[in-house]
Amino acid sequence: MAYYDVFNGDADGLCALLQLRLAEPVESQLITGVKRDIQLLQQVTASAGDSITVLDISLAENRADVLRLLDQGAYIFYCDHHQFGELPQHAHFTSRINTDANVCTSLLINGYLQGRFPLWAIVGAFGDNLRQSAEALAQSQGLSASQLQQLEQLGVQLNYNAYGDTLADLHFHPAYLYQTLADYHSPLDFIAQQAHLRQQLADAYQQDIRQAASLSADFENAYSAVYLLPNASWARRVSGVFANDLANAAPDKAHAVLSVQDDNSYRVSVRAPLNNKQGAASVCSQFASGGGREAAAGINRLVEADLQRFITLFSRHYATY
Repeated sequence: MAYYDVFNGDADGLCALLQLRLAEPVESQLITGVKRDIQLLQQVTASAGDSITVLDISLAENRADVLRLLDQGAYIFYCDHHQFGELPQHAHFTSRINTDANVCTSLLINGYLQGRFPLWAIVGAFGDNLRQSAEALAQSQGLSASQLQQLEQLGVQLNYNAYGDTLADLHFHPAYLYQTLADYHSPLDFIAQQAHLRQQLADAYQQDIRQAASLSADFENAYSAVYLLPNASWARRVSGVFANDLANAAPDKAHAVLSVQDDNSYRVSVRAPLNNKQGAASVCSQFASGGGREAAAGINRLVEADLQRFITLFSRHYATY
């Protein structure tokens, strides 16, 4: 019997798996990648009786491979908060899926484990920019203001590390980060004992976010703003956290951050207004390779010819609310 852990390489996917394997340790094959690499189940070839855990990737994008693996006799546990379509009806398939805008996979695993490692769930929630949900869980943990700030910074930095077109854009492979983090039952212990690694992430994040913060919106009205980032590794790395920063700074406005790709297409990150978490997935799903959650979504490849159509649909959608 083989074990496979398939997880999104961002903070939420990492922290969900950390909780699960601290509670239920197994020797597993890790399958992960950059944040937008979500069709990860294509990489799994299972045998009858194998166990596959899938965390923080859309079931709608992986359903064909889920059915294939179930037909091969594998057991699948699926936990996620993205669009899922039709759930497979199979004795070997179990799921914990909730698309509520204030929930992430780390919080779902925290509930599944009845709160055994809540500090890691808080880190994951901060990484997904669910600050209110993270702070609500933190209230019961007796954390100081300094400790809570450290957890928030770690979540943002882990999330930042997952953005890029390829693994070459990242500072650390997500599997390496997971294996390093897995030695610590508490993220506060990791922060104290892995200061060098964390400082590397912090310095890189600050350098990249400063470049993004110097940019002005290419399109803006009272309801939404669009930023076009250049074709550069720093821009690809920072696109998601920059979108989160913009959303936090203007919670009544929707934001889209587009990074230029080598073929002059765009990779898109959309954030719905924090005070009205809807519409991001609806807008992005109107384009090939688009999807996500209603609060936060994206398009993997927006062709140049569709740029103006995207801006028009995006701006019109939020002008009606």
